[in-house]
Amino acid sequence: MYSKEEIVKSVPQKGFFGHPKGLFTLFFTEFWERFSYYGMRAILIFYMYYELHEGGLGLDRGTANSIMAMYGSLVYMSGVIGGWFADRVWGTRKTVFYGGILIMIGHIILALPLGFVGLLISMLFIIIGTGLLKSNVSTIVGDMYDEKDNRRDSGFSIFYMGINMGAFIAPFIVGTIGETVNFHLGFGIAAIGMFIGLIVFYVTQKKNLGLAGQEIPNPMNASEKKKALRNFIIGIIAILVIGGILYATGNLTMAVFSLIITTLGILIPTIFFFVMYRSPKTNKDEKSRLLAYIPLFIAAVMFWAIQEQGATILATYADTRTDLSVGGFELQASWFQSLNPMFIIIFAPIFAWLWLRLGNKQPSTPKKFAISLFFAGLSFLVMIIPAKMSGGTELVSPWWLVLSFFLVVVGELLLSPVGLSATTKLAPAAFAAQTMSLWFLTSAAAQAINAQLVRIYEAVSEITYFGALGVISIILGVVLLVLTPVISKAMRGVN
Repeated sequence: MYSKEEIVKSVPQKGFFGHPKGLFTLFFTEFWERFSYYGMRAILIFYMYYELHEGGLGLDRGTANSIMAMYGSLVYMSGVIGGWFADRVWGTRKTVFYGGILIMIGHIILALPLGFVGLLISMLFIIIGTGLLKSNVSTIVGDMYDEKDNRRDSGFSIFYMGINMGAFIAPFIVGTIGETVNFHLGFGIAAIGMFIGLIVFYVTQKKNLGLAGQEIPNPMNASEKKKALRNFIIGIIAILVIGGILYATGNLTMAVFSLIITTLGILIPTIFFFVMYRSPKTNKDEKSRLLAYIPLFIAAVMFWAIQEQGATILATYADTRTDLSVGGFELQASWFQSLNPMFIIIFAPIFAWLWLRLGNKQPSTPKKFAISLFFAGLSFLVMIIPAKMSGGTELVSPWWLVLSFFLVVVGELLLSPVGLSATTKLAPAAFAAQTMSLWFLTSAAAQAINAQLVRIYEAVSEITYFGALGVISIILGVVLLVLTPVISKAMRGVN
């Protein structure tokens, strides 16, 4: 078993903007993976609710938004599977590669005219594939730095910028072709993006990553393998039985399924915390850090509950409530999905420089999280203004959406790369990859909750919807700010 010091020494520490050379490999792997995912996501909501003669599936908007939220939740929920396979079966590096293959297959299926059944099958591949890949790429980034390396937060910010460069370009290419030519052709281009990402990873991993991601932290013995296989079979049977009962009784409805997803989104991370905290492999300091992680987790769920609605509520808002004619030029609704990554590309280097500049004087992790909730709340509160001005019916200026996306991005840069970095530092050694999966469960829980919230959006006024969520976020930010000294003490030396 390699020590942390041996792994760090095996990675060339200079070669990518003053950071480990392996950051290049992971930067461009995630660039293309996010190109494929966000390109697909930019048109998926429209594909679901556009009419059949427009090339869509003809679902109603409320159902489409609910499916999108559940899909997003399951994508991040599957990170539990990826973390388990990385920790116990393959190690993070192999898990990332296999996940990319499954994602590519999912996009290829979407590119075929297979209707609603094809959509469900493709979702299954992408959900499992993203679960294998997403959290484990970030874990490898953490492996390349010493725990006290001041470049760590900066490195995660640069990595995060790579993610968003792919996400920025995708809607203009995949989105434009999907909306103006053919949805399936757009999905096909997303598949090509993932294929390029796999090539980059495979060709450069050995030279740039050293030992990072090769080790299996907590490998299974023969007895544990038999137990895992037995539990897997029991789980599949249980799912089939429950599904059969719901179908036979006429209860296998979208409302029931969304409620199940919401319940799982809350239950799974709760079980995760309990198991890690109670494990004999978790020492006293690690238990304290896990307790400190809980309020950060809750804050992140609140943040993502707002941020992730950019692909659901704000996407349909762009399509149905926004004037897309600007100076005689016609915008595409999918292009608004590029706003979030565009702002991150612009401001991520500034934040990376700022954390390096401040060094030990920068705000603590809990304070950064609290401030991020203020910005998330403001991003929804500003949407009250166009709702009031338009009476909730007339088309509004696209600049309101631009402002909303900008505000939530400021919050995202205070929370997301910092949260990734904090997770790698607070994680118990025996649960390194699984704790990173727990970080992505913040988004899973948020979108599981959103599966219910999008239904409320259809039933209340825009002022009530945006106003209530905005105020709740700000109140939670104040609470977190007050609790910062207690949380910081429980983190046991981790800032």
